[in-house]
Amino acid sequence: MRGEGVHYDTGTAVSDGWSRETFDPADVRRDMRTIARDLHCTAVRVTGSNPDRLTLAAHEAAEAGLEVWYSPFPCDLTAEELLPLLADCADRAEQLRRGGAEVVLVTGGELSLFAHGFLPGDDFLTRIALVAGRGPELPGLLQALPERINAFLAEAVATVRQRFGGKVTYASVPFERVDWTPFDYVAADAYRAAGNAATYRDEIRALHRHGRPVAIAEFGCCTYRGAADRGGTGFLVVDRTQDPWRLNGSYERDEEGQAAYLRDLLRIFDEEGVDTAFWYTFAGYRYPHHPDPSYDLDLASYGLVRIDQDRSLHLKAAFHALATAYDS
Repeated sequence: MRGEGVHYDTGTAVSDGWSRETFDPADVRRDMRTIARDLHCTAVRVTGSNPDRLTLAAHEAAEAGLEVWYSPFPCDLTAEELLPLLADCADRAEQLRRGGAEVVLVTGGELSLFAHGFLPGDDFLTRIALVAGRGPELPGLLQALPERINAFLAEAVATVRQRFGGKVTYASVPFERVDWTPFDYVAADAYRAAGNAATYRDEIRALHRHGRPVAIAEFGCCTYRGAADRGGTGFLVVDRTQDPWRLNGSYERDEEGQAAYLRDLLRIFDEEGVDTAFWYTFAGYRYPHHPDPSYDLDLASYGLVRIDQDRSLHLKAAFHALATAYDS
């Protein structure tokens, strides 16, 4: 692959807090150097809902020699609220690009799930549960979705291209059926799970039918045994009704299983001609390790690194697997 990458969370504001509360520029600088030097990445997808955090991390990534996929990721905004944010981020990404960095602008991700107005639900967890539950109302909702999504994305692309001179894409999920005509890359969040394991390679191959380079904007699995079968919904084993959060059952740590999933999907991407791929994610900041397995939220994390109680970072087996794959 041309672009060997990892996702990096700068913090997304969600209904029950931030996906990353502490944001220290020194930590970001350290992480970007780790991503470039130790993981041997050539690209990083920097995401989050705060443009100042996004821009700081993007600058540190560029300083480390990484191609920056500048990815505003707001949560629970309406389409009307999204456009000014995307315009602001396009201006920031253009300043970075004019400074000499390689920059791709990502006009949001999975908006049907994370924005208001495309699918019913008061928050993103409700909308994810709606899709995962596959109730009788879902087919009708999904049939009407592409028209609304594509109308918004056409307006979003027109807005950002007035401000940004580089390449533009959007991080999609399959049921959105995005019209890729106005974009430079086809970009998909491509999680393999039990339900699509038999067709996964065909799904990746089919992304090339649009005649544009293909990027895997996210792929990954969590760190417990059986997480590979759940793919992008693996994190739903966290019981958020408890204080503090805990796991909703008994789960066994399986770092080798996470690493095996990583190696297998990278092989598929290489064989199917994917241009760029981003493992989700460098670290799951809301999912720290705990010595009590019931509270070991790291099991529900997609992170390559484990965050310990003292906020130190522990490199998991998937970290070493990705570093080896990208260094080959």
